[in-house]
Amino acid sequence: MSQFKKGAAALGALQQQGGGEGFIDSEFAKFGVGKTYKVRILGTTDLMQYVGYGIYKKVNTFVAKNPSIRDEKGNAIENLTPWDKAEKYHRDLQFAASDAKNEAESKKQGQEASKYRGKERYAFGFIDLETGKEIVIDLSRDQALGIYPTITKYENKLGKLAFELSKTNATGQAKDTKVSLTPIIDFDEDLSDKERANFAKFDGKEFNQKLFDGLLFEADEKQQIENLVAAGFDITLIGLSIGATSQADEEVTPIEISDDDLPF
Repeated sequence: MSQFKKGAAALGALQQQGGGEGFIDSEFAKFGVGKTYKVRILGTTDLMQYVGYGIYKKVNTFVAKNPSIRDEKGNAIENLTPWDKAEKYHRDLQFAASDAKNEAESKKQGQEASKYRGKERYAFGFIDLETGKEIVIDLSRDQALGIYPTITKYENKLGKLAFELSKTNATGQAKDTKVSLTPIIDFDEDLSDKERANFAKFDGKEFNQKLFDGLLFEADEKQQIENLVAAGFDITLIGLSIGATSQADEEVTPIEISDDDLPF
């Protein structure tokens, strides 16, 4: 699937300085706040980049079957999806309120726009030392950037080091969720016999890249519109209805925003 970047291509996207249950054949490992995995990392390019839509507890993460075209900062500029159009609707109201010096309304509309924005995310492959199985963990861009320097720092020692992968949140606010990756140096002290055996089991092996396939539900336009309704968005505001597609392939002005416009 060309919309998914794997390996070196995903790594290039991560390093750029610009800005349903959803599972088919594979699934992400559960990684809630407070969870810690002891893991082995087989390589520096065991990752996949994607742009996902969804709203926590309302709409499960999905990707667009016919994805929009995005600029280097991740803004949708062509072939906008229904969710991109919902973002644009609120973003236009945000900018209008800002021009009118109505800061409260501008902030409100910016927060609404962010709900529908397609967000860059990364799937990382690890070995779970407790089970001895390959797992895939889903991370936001910021979370991925938080752990990747550790992976590259120890690139030449990945065959000798295990790591603790943890997710924490000190405030309860989603934006404050942190992911950390800490090396485990003393195997005798910090790993059980079973974990040491599972570490050794993957000597000389590469991560199974096929585990990245089928992780995400690809929603067509009809399904995306239904998801907007489930999210509480009035689809008539952007000329849509259940069972119908966009009105007559109308011209849509791209969303043009800077990082300063985003509340996250």
